[in-house]
Amino acid sequence: MLIQFFGAARTVTGSKHLITTEKGTKVLLDCGLFQGIQTDEFNQEFGFKPADVDYVILSHAHIDHSGLLPRLVRKGFKGPIYCTAATADLCRVMLLDSAHIQEKDLERINKRRQKQGRPLLEELYNAEDAAQALSLLKTVRYGQTFFLGEENEISVFLTDAAHLLGSAAVHLSIPDGGTFKQVTFTGDIGRPEDRILRKPEPFPQADYIICESTYGDRLHEKEIDMHAHLLRIVQETCVRRRGKLIIPAFAIDRTQELIYALDQLSSSGQLPQIPVYIDSPLAIRATAIMKEHDECFNPEILEYIEKDGDAFAFPYLNYISDVQESIALNDRKEPCIIISASGMAEAGRIKHHIKNNIGDPDSTILLVGYASANTLAGALKRGDRQVNIFGERLDVKCRVETMDSFSGHGDYSEMLDFLSCQTPERVKEVFLVHGEYETQVAFKLKLEKAGFRKIHIPALYEGVKI
Repeated sequence: MLIQFFGAARTVTGSKHLITTEKGTKVLLDCGLFQGIQTDEFNQEFGFKPADVDYVILSHAHIDHSGLLPRLVRKGFKGPIYCTAATADLCRVMLLDSAHIQEKDLERINKRRQKQGRPLLEELYNAEDAAQALSLLKTVRYGQTFFLGEENEISVFLTDAAHLLGSAAVHLSIPDGGTFKQVTFTGDIGRPEDRILRKPEPFPQADYIICESTYGDRLHEKEIDMHAHLLRIVQETCVRRRGKLIIPAFAIDRTQELIYALDQLSSSGQLPQIPVYIDSPLAIRATAIMKEHDECFNPEILEYIEKDGDAFAFPYLNYISDVQESIALNDRKEPCIIISASGMAEAGRIKHHIKNNIGDPDSTILLVGYASANTLAGALKRGDRQVNIFGERLDVKCRVETMDSFSGHGDYSEMLDFLSCQTPERVKEVFLVHGEYETQVAFKLKLEKAGFRKIHIPALYEGVKI
């Protein structure tokens, strides 16, 4: 059996891991978009023939895990794509939204490449490709065993990874050399104290684990009182300085966590009476989908909804879809809170809001999720005093704050806790993916200390026989 790593190898985005069984069946785990600066060419070619892939299993709907599915289809893939029902619902809005962004961005990218004397790129995919990919989705429940290949060669089931609505760890039992090998792909590992989702589920003993490592070298700051921290930033920015609070947030989960936190502050009478704008059509649709999947919610938010009626609606909260209304926010002089996608500030309306407020010392940009180092949010988080936005070099004069408590990725302690259901000496090998290399080296040491004997950090396009 062969495992090949075609994305999220010594980097965070572009999750794609291809398993080829002894019989030649090819199963692709995730099909994610590379994100960040100068990743255009990485997204053009897969490193394998899409038409040769028999099945795709999708861990969750984030674009760095699902965003190249339409291109996979465009290049010849015709098989089924397995995922949970919540993931399928999210993909139905996210992939069409991504197709729209691809169509808009291609002209800008090719203008830049033309000036550089480099060959122009073809479009990655369009709305028709996205629709075709969506037609291949097949939904399965957590814990439901399904089979792949001739004569039910491979058995598979999913468990709740609690990273995103519908997110899953993937567990495969694959015949090889006269025995069955148990392979687990963790997907992205969520946090046990997520404000909306349930805790990550334990999983059966694995022989091989493909494990994410995003925060493998750090612990999230212990938030004594997340609501108090958020309220302090709101009051400091919007009440005392009369500025705008700009929050780049992933349209799914991070945005809803923020709305829920602000809803709680509003219900308790603590939130100042200032407008809050959710400026993201995708986030608006995602919020509606989230409300339809309360089977993924934890007991605390279910109890709150029973008392409050709605965890995602409060006075002064405004959902904005119209482009002109979004543009008008830039002309507002009054204090307000603007929450907009994307979380890494690499695309969407948030880039315009950041550009229009980055030079205002009274305004604040609040970062609430993971930001890859080569993204705009990463540069702001790092403390860069100048950043590039739409080809302009801009001074960072506004305040930049960070709240780790909204992160959807487990830190190294939480990831080790997720893996604690395993007997380490029975795991033959752990492959670390979805992390920066230095972070992975640090996490490898922690895994070895926990008793895992063989940890490998695969390079991009590397293949490993197991």
